[in-house]
Amino acid sequence: MMHSRIISTGHHIPGAEVRNSDLKQFPSNAIPLIEQKTGIKARHYAAPEQCTSDLAYLAARECLAKAGLDPGKVQGIILATSSPDRIQPATAARVQALLNADQAFAVDVNSVCSGGIYALHFADCLIRSGQYDNILVIASELYSKILNPSDFATFPYFGDGAAAVLLGSDPASPGIIGSIIKTDGRGHDVIQVPGGGTMLPGPQVSNPRDWYFTMKGREVYDFAVARGSEIIDEILAKYQVDRSQLKVVVPHQANISIIDAIAVNSGIPRSKFYVNLYNYGNTAGASVMIALSEVVASGSAGPGDQVLLVAFGGGLSWGAALIKL
Repeated sequence: MMHSRIISTGHHIPGAEVRNSDLKQFPSNAIPLIEQKTGIKARHYAAPEQCTSDLAYLAARECLAKAGLDPGKVQGIILATSSPDRIQPATAARVQALLNADQAFAVDVNSVCSGGIYALHFADCLIRSGQYDNILVIASELYSKILNPSDFATFPYFGDGAAAVLLGSDPASPGIIGSIIKTDGRGHDVIQVPGGGTMLPGPQVSNPRDWYFTMKGREVYDFAVARGSEIIDEILAKYQVDRSQLKVVVPHQANISIIDAIAVNSGIPRSKFYVNLYNYGNTAGASVMIALSEVVASGSAGPGDQVLLVAFGGGLSWGAALIKL
């Protein structure tokens, strides 16, 4: 049976650091609440002329360079994003062109903050099918352009960034041990950008706020803690992995309180949870992938170590993946 393994990773964090104190549009007495509520101290924003595919390209280029793989030999590109360049075509198509990966199919996945794990799951399934020898998985988000700068409930908490993972085939042993993805469509309006699609087309948008990202914060928190905790139990049981065997847990970097609660509920020591939201904020579908790339680059986990990824986001959606580096 064919398996997939991680050949290389890469990530790109754009622009200069924007600290909480730089968000001058908000009252000074509100600024300390950002860190107090979420742990976020700073984030990065892409340059005005950059779009999501630009960040994706830079992360992918680094990933392929580490692998020493010519882009022309990439067989597939799966891009997770909930902040696409345009409604159509797929943002992945422009990334393919930028890379000169002319032999690769290119497709987008939009599962908001769960997108990175969804894309890994699909790529793993395609490689296991035996039809592909490699697939480049990318997650790229540019939320600074879909957030309302005056909305304190959303704007301070998100940042821009991208990451990539190159999966290759391996007949001997799995690098991705297994993954689980789930959706509860009853929560489809909990996290959304209301305007611009066929439900609320541009000419019908009367409230300018409908062009921007919105979420129901309390519902998101409760959902993330409950489903994030449950799926950890489920995936460890399904693949018969004991908590003590995990080297690192890489959770979606949404809110430090969510991460702390999931650590308690899962019975996994908080010290095993990798956290980078302090400096990047919530990079949505890219957050888990950026963190994984940092874990690999820093040596926080190495060859043979088992790493657990877990994410939750709009849809409502959630997922987990067990990886052996």
